[in-house]
Amino acid sequence: MTTADEDTRDDPAAASSRAALARLELLVTRRLDGVLNGDHRGLLPGPGTEPGEARAYEPGDDVRTMDWSVTARTTVPHIRQTIADRELETWIVVDMAPSLDVQGRYGTKRRLVEAAAATVGFLSAGGGSRVGLVLTGAGRPQVLRATGGRDHVRRLLEEVSRSSTEIGPGGTLNDALRAVRNAARRHGLVVVISDFLSDVDWERSLRVLGTRHEFLAVHVADPLDISLPAVGAALLQDPATGEVLELDVDDALAADYRRAADAHRALAHAALRRCGAPVLALRTDRDWVRDVIDYVGARRQGGLPTGENLVRDLPDDHSVSDHASSDHSTSGRSTSGRPASSETTR
Repeated sequence: MTTADEDTRDDPAAASSRAALARLELLVTRRLDGVLNGDHRGLLPGPGTEPGEARAYEPGDDVRTMDWSVTARTTVPHIRQTIADRELETWIVVDMAPSLDVQGRYGTKRRLVEAAAATVGFLSAGGGSRVGLVLTGAGRPQVLRATGGRDHVRRLLEEVSRSSTEIGPGGTLNDALRAVRNAARRHGLVVVISDFLSDVDWERSLRVLGTRHEFLAVHVADPLDISLPAVGAALLQDPATGEVLELDVDDALAADYRRAADAHRALAHAALRRCGAPVLALRTDRDWVRDVIDYVGARRQGGLPTGENLVRDLPDDHSVSDHASSDHSTSGRSTSGRPASSETTR
């Protein structure tokens, strides 16, 4: 054990974090896995890598599985089925944006990021499957190679828990997706966890990954990402720059905020749809375990969740401007184009 490890072990804050992660592991492996009865279909697709038999194409089939040689020989479109591979390689990409640590009424979004990473990590760690991690950062993404076992997943979660929310040129979400393309050794699953409040400049990189991998997008949000209550005098802070604005948040400004949030989220979700990525929507004021179970149920019924449920059943004080907003799905932002935290001034 290194000196740094010993210092971390003796740090009360680090010990508290480890205890919280241990409780999170129990929640995933007992409550969530118990409800799913060990059947993770709908959450972990486990695409096979071994070619199986060809069959005629049917509407709704993934065009990426087209078998062009059989199609040319028979003049009828065919797809090549795959034999399920139990050894899935999963890559978790975490967008460590400064907005994750904004302390709202219901806690921070980092808690949801840890929950999502734990769910995917622990449920896919069995059976010889490997899990890797890529974190956005300052200068370049941080890449932790894919390895099997629960101890490895615990190390990944500790890394997510203690990583700073500092992103610079070369370490953005777009750069992290490129890093996955270089690090992934085989066909597998790529899980992108983000609040998707930054610029939508990552679609092309995600599309390129789609030629080899299945996707899952986990959109973590706080009610403040969606709407701003008309609270009167308030301080709005940009978590990325620290810029603070003092505003009078009346109904008109709250409605403008909601419209801008809806427009941005619609842009992000449209890009995810074009890439074929289903969206698991988690919100700080809701039970994330229930959200995961609902998502799995929708996927097993053949649905492709697009994240529109992110804006449903908002707390009462966030719903006052619903009549002035569109039905699109998007996220709240400050005047500088980034998410804002709010503090009422009295």
